[in-house]
Amino acid sequence: MIDFFTKEEGDRVIAAIRIAETNTSGEIRVHIEAKCKGDILKQAQKTFKKLGMQKTAARNGVLFFIAPERRGFAIVGDEGIDAVVPENFWDDVKNILQQNFRAAKFEQGITEGITLVGEKLKAHFPYQKDDVNELPDDISYGN
Repeated sequence: MIDFFTKEEGDRVIAAIRIAETNTSGEIRVHIEAKCKGDILKQAQKTFKKLGMQKTAARNGVLFFIAPERRGFAIVGDEGIDAVVPENFWDDVKNILQQNFRAAKFEQGITEGITLVGEKLKAHFPYQKDDVNELPDDISYGN
């Protein structure tokens, strides 16, 4: 397992996921891939499926996939999101991550990105009283 976040940083990322998910029925996950081979977006899409993120009832999962060794990332939203949002929906989230990552502020970039995703998804997938947390909030690791 790669030590990308300190324990405290990881705890703050998980807290950001939990807070964001109080705004939306969307499900947010963060995955750190130590050795990403090939196209980062394709690897992110494979990981999305491997984590079972396509199994949410509203198909509204979002994966933040980070490949530190490659200095890259991808944001993958499920088909339920893609069906209702504009084409450039992820651009401002991507920009937040890029700006923070360039300054080596990884935890800040991820937590700000998660917060923005929660706010943006609220318009299309508002939190419901009977909402069930369908996916774990922990950070997953590959390789």
